[in-house]
Amino acid sequence: MPADHQYDLVIVGAGTGGIPCAVEAAAGGARVLLVEKDARIGGTLHTTGGHMSAAGTRRQRERGIEDSVQAHLADIERISGGTARSDLVELAARHAPETIDWLDDQGFEFAPESPRIVYGHEPYGAPRTHYGRDAGLSILAVLQRLLDEQLAAGRVELWLGSTAIGLTAPPGGPPGVTVLRDGVDDIEVTAPAVVLATGGFASDKALFEEIEGAALVSAAHPTSTGDGLVIAREAGARIAGRGRYLPTFGGLPHPTTPGKAYHGERPLLIAAERLPWEIYVDRAGRRFVAEDEPSIDRKERALAASTDGAFWTVFDDRARLESVPMVIGWSPEDVLAKAGLRAGVHKAGTLAELAALAGIAPDGLAATVERYNAAAAAGYDAEFGRTHLPAPIAEPPFFAMENHGITLITFAGVDVDGGLRVRRTDGTAAEGVYAIGELIGAAATCGNSFCGGMLVTPALTFGRLLGRRLAAQGENGDPHAAGGG
Repeated sequence: MPADHQYDLVIVGAGTGGIPCAVEAAAGGARVLLVEKDARIGGTLHTTGGHMSAAGTRRQRERGIEDSVQAHLADIERISGGTARSDLVELAARHAPETIDWLDDQGFEFAPESPRIVYGHEPYGAPRTHYGRDAGLSILAVLQRLLDEQLAAGRVELWLGSTAIGLTAPPGGPPGVTVLRDGVDDIEVTAPAVVLATGGFASDKALFEEIEGAALVSAAHPTSTGDGLVIAREAGARIAGRGRYLPTFGGLPHPTTPGKAYHGERPLLIAAERLPWEIYVDRAGRRFVAEDEPSIDRKERALAASTDGAFWTVFDDRARLESVPMVIGWSPEDVLAKAGLRAGVHKAGTLAELAALAGIAPDGLAATVERYNAAAAAGYDAEFGRTHLPAPIAEPPFFAMENHGITLITFAGVDVDGGLRVRRTDGTAAEGVYAIGELIGAAATCGNSFCGGMLVTPALTFGRLLGRRLAAQGENGDPHAAGGG
């Protein structure tokens, strides 16, 4: 390798975790190579809502919100049922307020209502979800400026359009990465430390179905194809978090791309946002949960346990006209206009015809609607305990909107120890090889649940901590200086 290609640290993935790792390491005196396969930096920050959870922040105090790290940890324990990695959760939560205050110091543009309690998943007990005016792009605006400063100073070198295709982690020797630079040249890069920060794999159908064991309907960022997981596994890394996958509850199929969901037309399936007039049925035409269940977590678990991931919202013309609009941005007239044209939206004069169009078992749907209408007349749902029973499903035309449990994030990932070092299948740590962000799997910090803000915040936090400690390692020669303390 040419002399000017000597680095103290190689980071693969210029996203939520990789950029702050590079910035902090460079600020500490390290010479850093940052490798990104996309033509731009940012990764999932281009698509995420950018929710960050932290307790005891300056912004909370300014708004009179009393909160603590212990309360945050207790909420994560409650929501996850104790299924997350307690060491990594504690590390993330303890440093989370520092991360948010750091962003604040860097001119981060908070959304004016932030922090608040968010009800898209199981809610926290206090307003501790922070986010920017422009979602993930607000975070990227800060990271871009800080990275540009280090690039201009010559302390970080950035290779865009370059994919890591191999990893070596020899015992007793420096780790190395093989990079396909500009899609043309294979370049071997070695350094005392390598940080993998390539994100998840929810845009790779085969890899997802192999590891998570579920059908994939993805709304993930297109570059989330598991590159880091693949090269780490080939180098002997262990995969952690299998069996913890949970789908996000419901999304309409993408209008043009099979196997994808489109968040721009999100159905309103959360009771806190809208009380339902419709019923939810599976392919057999059976209901599987109380549609007005206030806990989205219980809905997601019922979907995962009782269906193949697909379900339909079924309603009549009265519901179309009188209920709160069922899809963000759609009026009742839009529902009528899109039926039969928009993928997944069906309309028919009878329930039998509707079932045939949608792919639902006709006899099952007819029997389910009959039982539901009897419950609406009686004011009591004996099957699932639904209490919001505004009207029977009886006035044609009838409608069915196809939904599927969708995937934004992946729960399995590369196993790491408490110092974020990659662990091999035998449990030993690969010296000098680290992983952060979604690559370590959402299960590490969320367990078998969605804990709001516990992906973005740990990615930023672990990236900053690891960058600082690896820079210090270069100064003092301590091979464990990047540990979790």
